[in-house]
Amino acid sequence: MELFTGRPADCAGRLAREVRVYDYLDRLGIEYWRTDHFDMPAMTMADCERIDGVLGVLICKNLFLCNRQRTAHYLLLMPGDKPFRTKELSKLLGVSRLSFAPEEDMLELLDIQPGAVSVMGLMNDRERRVRLVVDSDVLRQEYFCCHPCVNTSSMKLRTEDVTGKYIPATGHEMTVVELTGQD
Repeated sequence: MELFTGRPADCAGRLAREVRVYDYLDRLGIEYWRTDHFDMPAMTMADCERIDGVLGVLICKNLFLCNRQRTAHYLLLMPGDKPFRTKELSKLLGVSRLSFAPEEDMLELLDIQPGAVSVMGLMNDRERRVRLVVDSDVLRQEYFCCHPCVNTSSMKLRTEDVTGKYIPATGHEMTVVELTGQD
């Protein structure tokens, strides 16, 4: 794996959802670095360890959640090495019974498939049906890492660009929480 600055020189063979991320970031004037790992799709945080080394920072854990009725959806961003406790987040948000949202909701709302959940999918949620929730530890980091809506590439951006330019451009608001990783 190699670290590149900006979009690929040739986007042939890449999925449209990935290219749209690069187009969106370029329009916003956001600098980013990326690495491709076509032979090693990142499905889990363990898969991301080698990618973290190339990017020089820990990839952010992005979890797509919903309530039991599937009427409210949440995108949680938290440090990749922090344990996720459903009960803790449910209590902080005042929501009972949070669980992982089904694949069809992920595709419909964020145009993302399992293993590639990312804050970048918010650009596809034009009706703002997904509530963005961010652990405060993510905001303390200089850099933010995620997938460009596919799990065969990963990218690094300045956290201040994600929170100050990208998220506002999507029209989403950010709910900040303090997760401890304990129930």
